[in-house]
Amino acid sequence: MGQAAKVLQLFKTLHRTRQQVFKNDTRALEAARIKINEEFKSNKSETSHKKIEELIKIGSDVELLLRTSVVQGIHTDHNTLNRDRQSVSGGGAERGRHRIQSRLQVSSCQHRARCGA
Repeated sequence: MGQAAKVLQLFKTLHRTRQQVFKNDTRALEAARIKINEEFKSNKSETSHKKIEELIKIGSDVELLLRTSVVQGIHTDHNTLNRDRQSVSGGGAERGRHRIQSRLQVSSCQHRARCGA
């Protein structure tokens, strides 16, 4: 597969992953869309095959990180953070989205919430 095809495939894969990871979070979807497009546009004129391969590797690593490490949660009250399974409808609890970069941070947040920190 040629480099141009690899770049296009990575671009599409990143956008598909963005849509899956940030589903139902319009702010995160838009921010990720803008960032992906900016990064590809800023490197559009790159001609060095070695540099392009490095950028493809970075993009692939970012896609893997998004797919495996980002967790979406719903803040249901002052000390509860639930993992988002689908869109939330109605309800009286305050609803805010938190993107948490790793499961360790989720545990840490829940611990601090229980301890009142």
